[in-house]
Amino acid sequence: MIQLINPATRQPLENKEGFFADTAGNRFPLVRGVVRIVTESNYTDSFGFQWNKFQKTQIDRESKTLSLSKERFFAQTGWENEDLAGKNVLEVGSGAGRFSQIVLDHTKANLYSVDYSDAVTANYKNNGHHGDRFHLFQASVYEMPFPDNSFDKVFCFGVLQHTPDFKQSVKALIDKAKPGGEVAVDFYPVKGWWTKVHSKYIFRPLTRRMPHEKLLKRIERNAGWLMKLYSFFDKIGIGKIVNRFLPIVDIRGTLPPGLSKQELKEWVILDTFDMFSPEHDHPQKISTVKKWFEEFGMQVTFADYIIYGNNFSAATVKGIKQ
Repeated sequence: MIQLINPATRQPLENKEGFFADTAGNRFPLVRGVVRIVTESNYTDSFGFQWNKFQKTQIDRESKTLSLSKERFFAQTGWENEDLAGKNVLEVGSGAGRFSQIVLDHTKANLYSVDYSDAVTANYKNNGHHGDRFHLFQASVYEMPFPDNSFDKVFCFGVLQHTPDFKQSVKALIDKAKPGGEVAVDFYPVKGWWTKVHSKYIFRPLTRRMPHEKLLKRIERNAGWLMKLYSFFDKIGIGKIVNRFLPIVDIRGTLPPGLSKQELKEWVILDTFDMFSPEHDHPQKISTVKKWFEEFGMQVTFADYIIYGNNFSAATVKGIKQ
């Protein structure tokens, strides 16, 4: 069991009835199964809105055909489910809990999961039945309620590019790993000058300031014809060039195959909202993240693209803390 601390004072927190408190009387409420280290509105509001709207969309357990999250988790970490038994694992940026579900359903690890947004409410609904092996917190990556050097494994998928300071976020993750512990992250990569020549970066200055409900409704109204146009350009052989300028997620490159028409449209709406709504979007070069790992005391064991599922790829850096 990891000793919880007040991240501001570093003092231990004790479990009271309905809240956690330190000896100075600072309290952190337990609300809907989640210890709330932060409660105020913050830059992750779009994610809280998004994941409570699409609570089950990316959860493998809810699909008869998908195992994409499971394939991605084990491919990117390189961890074996048997090796995680009894280990303390930290997940940062858990959203609705797609990877929380994999750790809890397919290993016997103790999972400590953190998200800065109210997506934790959706995660608890999806995974709270796991009881004592699941510990869920609403907290910033920069102010997590755990002592440094606490965890056997740390992972952070799909999150770092959405934090205000990518480099300091990497440091915060590494700080929580034990010496000899492993850290695995992925992120949006910078592949060249053309990375930001994309509809996402053209429209984001406007869309990220729009009210979430308004943006979602616009995406829902236009998803159908944009999907047809995307498919048309693909069929005539110019999709790789033209589709990057359509205000819609890259269907061929990022969404799993085998979805029904209804599931596909739901994934398109979700991922398009995820593309346009976040406050922050800061892709990085793999070489840069590798350098930061080494700067913060990691022996890098992998820094490249990992292929998983139906030829999907993820820019991934992994290492062992020295």
